[in-house]
Amino acid sequence: MRYNWSRYLRLILAGIAGSTLVGWYFGFPLYGLLTGLILYLWWTLLQARRLYQWLGNPSGSDEPPQSIGMWGHIFDSLHKLHQGHLSKQDSLRSRINRVQDSTNSMREGVIMTNTRGEMEWWNDAAEYLLGFQRSTDRGQYIQNLIRSPAFKAYFEKRDYAEPLELNSPARPHIHLEFQINQFGDDDRLLVVKDVTRLHQLEQMRRDFIGNVSHEMRTPLTVISGYLETMVDHGDELPAKWRRAIQTMATQSSRMEALITDLILLSMIETGEHSADQEPIDVSAMIGQIGNDARALSGDNNHQIEINVTGQPLLKGDQKQLRSAFSNLIFNAVKYTPRDGQIVVSWRADKDGAQLSVKDTGIGIDSSHIPRLTERFYRADPSRHKDTGGTGLGLAIVKHVLINHDGHLEINSRIGEGSEFTCHFPRERLIDGGPDQAVR
Repeated sequence: MRYNWSRYLRLILAGIAGSTLVGWYFGFPLYGLLTGLILYLWWTLLQARRLYQWLGNPSGSDEPPQSIGMWGHIFDSLHKLHQGHLSKQDSLRSRINRVQDSTNSMREGVIMTNTRGEMEWWNDAAEYLLGFQRSTDRGQYIQNLIRSPAFKAYFEKRDYAEPLELNSPARPHIHLEFQINQFGDDDRLLVVKDVTRLHQLEQMRRDFIGNVSHEMRTPLTVISGYLETMVDHGDELPAKWRRAIQTMATQSSRMEALITDLILLSMIETGEHSADQEPIDVSAMIGQIGNDARALSGDNNHQIEINVTGQPLLKGDQKQLRSAFSNLIFNAVKYTPRDGQIVVSWRADKDGAQLSVKDTGIGIDSSHIPRLTERFYRADPSRHKDTGGTGLGLAIVKHVLINHDGHLEINSRIGEGSEFTCHFPRERLIDGGPDQAVR
């Protein structure tokens, strides 16, 4: 409600005029005017004092001081503003409590920190999973409570595209996944999930594949040996058995290749065959693989070209890298038609290094590309009957590159061929080797 200021002004002027008339009646109009002004100033100071006391202790009374005129309107307006503020405050507090209650009901831990990593709030699940204590840990740096170099590096690099997995600092038997989201003024929201069961299932899967592969290798070797002996003496066998034995020998070889790849993949995944840090001459390695690829091509007359530019020395595990590079190059030979072209290129510069294997083969539909590095995934299962592929080659390539801080990029179009590119960071290159250009 708007206050009638003109009416209040008229009342003041009337009071001043009245005090002046009273003074004039007694023969002292100036004294009458001064007396009226002093009384008005005293009353104004009295109302200001009441306002100051009320604002200094608003909770002391729910009702505003009683007054008239302008001051009464000021008291009533401030009281309404205060009540509205309290109402909004209660509403916001209710919403915050509701959000906190709902967050506390989550199984995932939720932690809020500022830009420096000082912890501002966390839910009950985070307290259980990470061992935080509300009485002592609020305001502490989260890097001091989760004492892991991997977590500190992950928190400070500000690249949270991929989650981080660690064991809980308070409960080492719990395996956790950390995902960080940035908001506000570079504040951070951490979501912590208990992935112990998934971790155990993945470990069981790896152990199962590794153990079964090792157990199958011995009997399969015996079977393959006898089949090879029977193939070598095929002339002594009845004609109707020769084709069956030859087929069994071929399938036995495929089984041996599959088991070999499974064992290698299991060793790479479990870290049993960890990436060494030895200097590797990539030029010499892909040159040898190129010679093997030409032998594999045989009568198909593939044109295999090898180019090396930039620093050829790479730090890593020679066996793993040879397996990855040979998988890519041999795949190009297997799936490129007769008289096709295959270009293997190594390029190193200030941004890192790339090994590219480009062919003029039949290509791969874009819908299959995201899943090509999955175990046993085949874009065209029928063609593996002729090539003898195990479906594990690209999975091995992916895990080898992960062990070498790299990643695989795949570009392909139906009828136009494919290009597989292995990217390595600059830190993996070794300075000091001569630049080369091999063709």
